[in-house]
Amino acid sequence: QVQLVESGGGLVQAGGSLRLSCAASGRTLSAYAMGWFRQAPGKEREFVATISRGGSSTRYADFVKGRSTISRDNAKNTVYLQMNSLKLEDTAVYYCAAADKPRGTADFAEYAYWGQGTQVTVSS
Repeated sequence: QVQLVESGGGLVQAGGSLRLSCAASGRTLSAYAMGWFRQAPGKEREFVATISRGGSSTRYADFVKGRSTISRDNAKNTVYLQMNSLKLEDTAVYYCAAADKPRGTADFAEYAYWGQGTQVTVSS
């Protein structure tokens, strides 16, 4: 099993940037494809980005494409989500998740392990 802890959320003005981190413990992170999801109040959890085990393959939701970058450092057992040009609608709790697969998908059901989430609030 792997335990995940997100950090890096906070309050930022629209147009600003944040880098979220997801630190893993337990089983090595390189065994998992990793994903970032988010959930805003009153809305369903939605896919943000995913990265393959080795980091060579990434995929993004349309609403963050061009504004965000997912990356990983398996030596540090950490996954990152760099978010730029933040918008008010990016306000949500952001979760990282691990899938015991070579590549992740946008389907949250494929991710067996989840962090507790980190709040991102974008203000005008």
